[in-house]
Amino acid sequence: MLILKDKIAIVTGGTRGIGYAIVKGFLQCGATVVLCGSRQETADKAVSSLKAENAAWPVEGICPDLADYDAVKAAFDAVEAKYGRIDVLVNNAGVSASEPFTSYTTEMFQKTMDLNVTAVFNCTRAVVDGMKARHSGVILNTSSMVSKYAQPAGVAYPTSKFAVNGMTLALARELAGDNIRVNAVAPGITRTDMVAALPEKVIEPLIAQIPLRRMGEPEDIANAFIFLASDMAGYITGQVLGVDGLARS
Repeated sequence: MLILKDKIAIVTGGTRGIGYAIVKGFLQCGATVVLCGSRQETADKAVSSLKAENAAWPVEGICPDLADYDAVKAAFDAVEAKYGRIDVLVNNAGVSASEPFTSYTTEMFQKTMDLNVTAVFNCTRAVVDGMKARHSGVILNTSSMVSKYAQPAGVAYPTSKFAVNGMTLALARELAGDNIRVNAVAPGITRTDMVAALPEKVIEPLIAQIPLRRMGEPEDIANAFIFLASDMAGYITGQVLGVDGLARS
């Protein structure tokens, strides 16, 4: 179904894993997508892969420094000037961490917060004026199951995702009067490069806790973003949707 037909979307962290699946899903559902990568070369490679599947897909890649508001604003303004508007922003770019607390440095902690939190603020700030002027828009943030359950090490990652949840809820309340919906998706264990690098002895006990007895696929997570980005979710805002296969509140 082309439930995103004529939507203009920006997806950060769209070059691989869950982000790439979101971009592909949006395109399949009729959206025009600008994906953000960490480097132009990486963004161009992702665009080429997508075009190889369907040359007609309207997709392009950019690579602003998401921790630099001025760079983000300039890049997003160019997108808006080209396409006339930005309907959907997906803040998906992020970095994980698993160092024990005593091994952390301030610089390591700040790096995680810059990409996982400050970048979400910067990207949202760069699109919100245009959305408010049009009285319409959707902002979606990638959270994580660790924002609810934490993790044994790597304190910066769950801390950053708790912050993403808080920003999601706060902005949902603040922007609702402008008909801007703000939601987050909290993926569970998903078959990505990051998870593939973990040893089986770590993964197997985690999967054993999942009633569905499997890890998620990137497409499972992307489907939640597609729904929340569509008009079908027009009465949903301020939610952190767990897509983790778990059967608990």
